[in-house]
Amino acid sequence: MAKIDRLLLRMPEAKASDLHIAVGQRPKYRIHGEVIVINEHAVMDKAMSEEYLFEIMSSDQRHKYLEHLDLDFSYSIPGKGRYRCNYFTQRNGYGAVFRLIPSKISTLEELKLPVVLKSLCELRSGMVLVTGPTGSGKSTTLAAMVNYINRNQHRHILTIEDPVEFVHQNDKSVITHREVGTHTESFTSALRAATRQDADVVLVGDMRDIETIGLALSAAAMGMLVYGTLHTNSAPKTIDRVIDAFPSKQQAQVRTMLAESLKGIVAQQLLRIKGHNGRVAANEILLGSSAVSNIIREGKMETLINVIQSGRKDGMVAMDDALEALLKSGTVDAEDAYMKAIEKKRFQPYLEEATT
Repeated sequence: MAKIDRLLLRMPEAKASDLHIAVGQRPKYRIHGEVIVINEHAVMDKAMSEEYLFEIMSSDQRHKYLEHLDLDFSYSIPGKGRYRCNYFTQRNGYGAVFRLIPSKISTLEELKLPVVLKSLCELRSGMVLVTGPTGSGKSTTLAAMVNYINRNQHRHILTIEDPVEFVHQNDKSVITHREVGTHTESFTSALRAATRQDADVVLVGDMRDIETIGLALSAAAMGMLVYGTLHTNSAPKTIDRVIDAFPSKQQAQVRTMLAESLKGIVAQQLLRIKGHNGRVAANEILLGSSAVSNIIREGKMETLINVIQSGRKDGMVAMDDALEALLKSGTVDAEDAYMKAIEKKRFQPYLEEATT
């Protein structure tokens, strides 16, 4: 057993989502959104951190890490757990974060996600973006959506990730997992190849550059259903982020492509459940429509909230409405809802009531 395995295997019992390792500090777990020191463990010096981190890398991974000073890969403890690993360097030396990947893929119902997400799984083509800050559960939500398709539809699902996180077993669908750097050179090369691989559904783990975004839009226009992620916290900001990624001379064309392809945006934030007994997702939902297409073409993002409000009967919901619903149901407390809210003034009375 590798030395770091002891810390990794304790994560489920500790209800930890992440393990943090850094030279000059004790290891830390992230538990229900808060980083907690593992007090019983010694402070990590350079030799100890090198021993913990290097033991589980292959020689090729070690070479890449030392050359580029950053590395993403997945690590498995057979029969016990899988982890997404990010190695980096910092002022004091080596550092790493390990994200626990649940062995069981949760369903949309188990995650208490909006029922309307099932309609985004029934689509035959177009683009669906799942967005949110780091650690907001985007990968978990996408895994549940892919799982729904896998259990209910006869399709070819291609995932392109860095690294592969959730591993799906073929059910009614055929699933192909491709890991950047291991099975394909890059997101862009994998996306180019997807058109020749008879893919019905393509999951792009990270739309991080112009070329990847452009190819994802092209794939959606060619009749594939494309799921992608971005680090934005609302539907308007997501659309702006996609368009602003391109030079000004290309933006009109991108607006047109996005207006025609966008079928939905699921913006997600995670909040602590009241009493700190787990976390719950708050979701803003935008569904594609002719009104949304016109707004994207004309660049009038400020009017998008009106479309979301008028589309409640179809399952659309604004982020602040989702937060207020969680607050009124007693699921989350006023401070957490206020911190995640877009329009802070709306939540100020709840905050004042809670502190009196």
